[in-house]
Amino acid sequence: MGSTTSCCVPSSPKLRRNTHSRLDSYPQDAELGGEETGCNLQHISDRENVDESSMAHNPSDHPRAGTIFLSKSQHDAAPCRNARDKRKSLFINNHETTRRKYSSCSTIFLDENTVSQPDLKNTIKCVALAVYYHIKNRGTEGGMVQEIFDEKLHPLTKSEVPADYDQRRPEQKQIYRFVRTLFSSAQLTAECAIVTLIYLERLLTYAEIAIGPGNWKRMVLGAILLASKVWDDQAVWNVDYCQILKDIAVADMNELERQFLELLQFNINVPSSVYAKYYFDLRSLSESNDLSFPLEPLSRDKAQKLEAISRLCDDKYKEARRAARKRSASTDDLRGVRG
Repeated sequence: MGSTTSCCVPSSPKLRRNTHSRLDSYPQDAELGGEETGCNLQHISDRENVDESSMAHNPSDHPRAGTIFLSKSQHDAAPCRNARDKRKSLFINNHETTRRKYSSCSTIFLDENTVSQPDLKNTIKCVALAVYYHIKNRGTEGGMVQEIFDEKLHPLTKSEVPADYDQRRPEQKQIYRFVRTLFSSAQLTAECAIVTLIYLERLLTYAEIAIGPGNWKRMVLGAILLASKVWDDQAVWNVDYCQILKDIAVADMNELERQFLELLQFNINVPSSVYAKYYFDLRSLSESNDLSFPLEPLSRDKAQKLEAISRLCDDKYKEARRAARKRSASTDDLRGVRG
């Protein structure tokens, strides 16, 4: 599955700048007396607290900050939304109507999608939906423009780019097909899809740019390229992506990766708490858009495996309790000898 964390920059550079600015504001007068110094000295707990305003703008760095895609998706959750609009938001589902499965005395349905082993297909669906909401509910100010992500200047195909390419909002299915093609061809994991979304939102906050119809493909491609190298054990080379996207050059892929890293300020660290936050927010997004994860019946073999794992954990817990009792007994004996 790949390493759970990566080491580069421990925290957001913006937060470090805010910390230094707070430290620089302290009085530097060396002739202050003890009482005056005690009155002006800030408590250590206040100095260590993270600025809440800075944390809100960097959800990819802090587990307590809300994700951007989930807040943008809530713009469509207005009470006036009718059933037709809700059905239209559902994408890439089976054409036939699927009934919700419930467990009974004879059959138990389990959701095998976990935070350590997410379901690949449904995770890609949720990530594509998150990107769609980013594009649909983007700000009117537009943000900064980076030429490396412009599909007019750096096209991914040899076909002619329409004149209104930056005005055509992509459909949800189009985003899903683009991401699914890259993941299936490069054989990437579901965890890589979650890290891709984390890097994408980190790019939006660090570089202060907006994702739109004219740059979303190259921004998503850069995030996938970086996430596959950081997360997966067997990273995909840039030349391999050129085999998937036939009309793109290796030099363009290298430049895309280099500038993506510079815009991230080389902060590729993904804490486990941030990863878990994005996983559960993606599940919340799927539930609000009726993209339920598949439920599979509990088979006999699977039940036996779960029972074996439960017994193994129970045995380890009993051994740990016995070891704790031995340590406490030895301490009592030692006290008795000293007495």
